[in-house]
Amino acid sequence: MIQSPGILLTILAFALVIGPLVFLHELGHYLAGRIFGVKAEEFSIGFGREIAGITDRRGTRWKFSLLPLGGYVRFAGDMNPASQPSPEWLQLPASERAKTFQAKPLWQRAIIVAAGPIMNFLIAIVILSAFAFMFGENRTPSVVGTVLQGSAAAKAGLAPGDRITGLGGRTVETYSDMVQFTQLRPNEPVRITFVRGGAERSVDAVIGARLERDRFGNEYRIGQLGIGAAGSTQVPVSLIEAPLVGLRTTADIVRMTVDGLGQIITGRRSVSELGGPLKIAQVSGERLSMGPIEFAFLIALVSINLGFINLLPVPVLDGGHLLFYAVEAVRRRPVEPQVMEWAFRGGMLAILALMLFVTLNDLGAFGVWRHLAGLIG
Repeated sequence: MIQSPGILLTILAFALVIGPLVFLHELGHYLAGRIFGVKAEEFSIGFGREIAGITDRRGTRWKFSLLPLGGYVRFAGDMNPASQPSPEWLQLPASERAKTFQAKPLWQRAIIVAAGPIMNFLIAIVILSAFAFMFGENRTPSVVGTVLQGSAAAKAGLAPGDRITGLGGRTVETYSDMVQFTQLRPNEPVRITFVRGGAERSVDAVIGARLERDRFGNEYRIGQLGIGAAGSTQVPVSLIEAPLVGLRTTADIVRMTVDGLGQIITGRRSVSELGGPLKIAQVSGERLSMGPIEFAFLIALVSINLGFINLLPVPVLDGGHLLFYAVEAVRRRPVEPQVMEWAFRGGMLAILALMLFVTLNDLGAFGVWRHLAGLIG
C-alpha cells in the first residue's frame, strides 16, 4: 500500500480540479450571454465576500470570493436566485434593458443557462478524445475466455466460447460493456443473454461481489461475474474518430452515474458511498500523485459529474431554471414569481442539506466519528 499524499498536495490537487472546472462552467454561461448581447456584471469564482478582482472595460467584475466551492455569473437584470427582474430593471432605459438577461427571448435564456453544463461535457469529451487518440480504444469482444470456479458465471453454466450479448436487458457488445454493467451491481440478480454454437440462450444469475483495495488503502465493493476475456483487442483511433469515441465514453460515464444514483435512491446502494468536497479533495491528491494521465482522467470524470448534477431539475441549479423555462414554454407565460421564489428557497435548503450530509459522510469515511467515539469512550 502506498502512503496517501500530504495535505499540501491534496489541497493543490483539489484547487487544480475544482478551480478550472468551475471557471470553465461559468465561462460557458458568460460566452453564451456575450453571443446574445447580455451584459455580465459579475463573474465570480466562489461565493461570499470578495477577496480580489478586477473590472474589465465592459464593466464586468472578475473576482475571487471567500468560499471557493462554486461560482456564478450575474447578468444585468438577473438580480436574484429565481432570475426575476428587480424593480430597478423596469425603470431602465430601453437601450440598457435590451442588454439584460430578462429581456432576451426564452430560447436564448435557456441556451445561456444550459451552456455551463454543456461546457463541462465538452471538457470531458476533449480529454477522453485525446486519450482515445493517444492510446486507442479497447474493443475486446464479450466472448468468455475463462470461467472462475465457484463464480456467478460458473453457477449459471457459462462456458468458454460463449458470447455475451445482453445483461439485464441491456445490449453488450464488448468485454468493457460487461465489466461496466456488473461492477455497479454486486449481489444483484441479472438475466444473461448469450450465444453458444450459433443459438441464442439466456440464463438467470446473481452477480457476485468482491472487496477491492486500491494502492492507497481505499476499499470498494464491486460486482463480478467471474468471466475472463478470451483475449485483448486494442485498436488505434484516428484523429477524426477520436471525438466520437470521447462522446461515447462520456455517455457511458453519464449512464453509470445515473445507474449509481438510481441504486442509492432505491436503497440498493448505501448513501454512505456519496462523497462530498472532502472526498473529492482526497481523490484529487491521490490521482495527482499517480501522474498526469490519471489526474486528467479524474478531471474529465469530475467535469461530467458537475455537468450532470447541474442539469438535475432542482431549483437553484441550472436544471431547475431549465425546468421553469420548459413550463413557461408550455404555459406561454412565466411561472408566478411567488411560486419560483418558494421553489428556489426550497432548492437552496435541499442543496445545503445535501452538502452537509455528504460532508458528514466524508468525515465518517476518514474515521473522524470513530476517533471521537474512542475519545469519549
